[in-house]
Amino acid sequence: MRKGQNPAKSVKEVVRPQRVTVALLNYIPFLSGFYAETLDVLKVSLESMRKDAGLPFDLMIFDNGSCEEARNFLVQEKEAGRIQYLILSEKNMGKGGAWNVMLAGAPGEIVAYTDADVLFYPNWLWRSVEILETFPNVGMVTARPFRTPPEFYESTLKWAKASAQLDEGQFIEWNTFLEFNLSLGQTEEENKKVYAETKDWRIQYKNVTAMAGASHWQFTAYKSTLQQFLPFEMDKPMGQVRQLDKRMNDAGLLRLMVSDPLAMNMSNTMGYLRGELLGKDKGRRIKDKGLKRRLLEFAPLKKVLLAVYNKIFGWYYL
Repeated sequence: MRKGQNPAKSVKEVVRPQRVTVALLNYIPFLSGFYAETLDVLKVSLESMRKDAGLPFDLMIFDNGSCEEARNFLVQEKEAGRIQYLILSEKNMGKGGAWNVMLAGAPGEIVAYTDADVLFYPNWLWRSVEILETFPNVGMVTARPFRTPPEFYESTLKWAKASAQLDEGQFIEWNTFLEFNLSLGQTEEENKKVYAETKDWRIQYKNVTAMAGASHWQFTAYKSTLQQFLPFEMDKPMGQVRQLDKRMNDAGLLRLMVSDPLAMNMSNTMGYLRGELLGKDKGRRIKDKGLKRRLLEFAPLKKVLLAVYNKIFGWYYL
């Protein structure tokens, strides 16, 4: 039998969520090996995201079965009021499974998704939303220009040729191009050839400039648009996320990027912030660290060591 009245009945109004929800996916299974610095990377990402986004937002974090240290940090951030929505998954649901929860459950009209290793620069969110609201039929906007597979933005070019000013050329500066690709583990030499043989597509519409292309590692989109592509059925933890890129293009939606770098991939270490990708003078790769580094990069040895690492990782975490 109920005793008394529920005090919640006296509440006259509830707080409305912000129009934009920033949704971050985190996965740190342990703090050693490949993941040794990933908690520090996450902290830097969160700090940069909040510093000067240009628009207010609520922060939602989906933790995909991380270790105790990472979960404790996130809970502390939630209790301090720096995370508005925190979901702690017992197990790793894979990126697709996490997206099904995050992209459907984000309370905002606009969702700005990010991986947990992205460094943001001032006005990253404002500039992304400006493109989202100015261009018609936008699927997603990424806060950094880089060269993406052309087959994923065919619909964007088709629309731009008919309805906007479209220019082809080397609009992404070499240093900006190289900086991002080095963070993916590529070499400067192989990128010289790619840069020389590929081009960018710049689109100008209603006095707003964007680049053709976008990517699943960071994007801003209307929640209603994202819901058209749910649920994602991915049977592997990683490697199938380009489904979103392809399906948006196939649906005729625009996939766009801001015209200057407002986000950067830090990957799994703090090396980018320590200047280990590019030296103090932009475009200058740091010197080889010596015999140990060369030995570890020796192809046969690298293959064996990575195979052992993957096997041990599978025993413990898959």
